Amino acid sequence: MSAQLACYASDVPTGGTLRVELEGEAGPVEVAMVRDEAGELHAISDVCSHGAVSLSDGEVEDCTIECWLHGSRFDLRSGKPLGPPAVTPVPVYPVTVDGERVLVDVDAPL
Repeated sequence: MSAQLACYASDVPTGGTLRVELEGEAGPVEVAMVRDEAGELHAISDVCSHGAVSLSDGEVEDCTIECWLHGSRFDLRSGKPLGPPAVTPVPVYPVTVDGERVLVDVDAPL
């Protein structure tokens, strides 16, 4: 597959999130669309690698998102956890903004 429409840029507020489900080669992929505090859009797996809960319900700070359940914070650019209890990164996906359309390729994680 290739990049597909995930949302429109105006759907994701600065410092906020939007949960979307996209179709990957292996089936549905839950993605958290996140606009960091600087206004940049990111696509990260919506499933925390520690608690298997939705990251899109977490708090955005700078270029990170915090899991609401146990407090693990993930870098939006790399998916790497920045502290315990999570130790495993979550996938991040390439984002292309075409006008107002936000395209994400879930089959080519960064």
